[in-house]
Amino acid sequence: MDSNYLESARKQFEYYKMLGDKTFDQLSDEQLFWQFNEESNSIAVIVKHLWGNMLSRWTDFLNSDGEKEWRDRDGEFENDMNDRAALLTKWNEGWNCLFEALHALDEQDLDKVIYIRNQGHSVMEAINRQLAHYPYHVGQIVFIGKMALNVQWKSLSIPRGNSEQYNAEKFSKPKSNQHFTDEYIPKKDS
Repeated sequence: MDSNYLESARKQFEYYKMLGDKTFDQLSDEQLFWQFNEESNSIAVIVKHLWGNMLSRWTDFLNSDGEKEWRDRDGEFENDMNDRAALLTKWNEGWNCLFEALHALDEQDLDKVIYIRNQGHSVMEAINRQLAHYPYHVGQIVFIGKMALNVQWKSLSIPRGNSEQYNAEKFSKPKSNQHFTDEYIPKKDS
């Protein structure tokens, strides 16, 4: 078993949270709550859904089903939030719940079985499930932000037309063993 799995998962979650944070920073309040049509979600609705999912999945993670009785999943898709501070509170509350649960885990927990809607998952499978789910929605947030800002959008990765320069810089350095997020997420002092 790779003893760096939990650290890698944490870094990947931090990376996707950062993409959302940097998208929010670029957008006006109006853009956070805009929806293309009645069938589409605003950024605020996506945040509300992520918040509900994170609280449900990560609260009492090792002991109770990841779909909590108190969760109102259908309510997460009601476009009833209109305040940036409330949006950011939900965003951060969900991520904090996730990071606290991850921090409490150790490598011996990875093979334990937890349940989501009575379906058994190893802890590693449950983490992987959320590592697929959350980036899916963060990608939607980024895409909506990019559409809203058009040419004012500041790229969160390699800007268009800069791939050759970026790769030349990367290949000019010696090979190293590091996590891909290390250049995006500053290391925390222990």
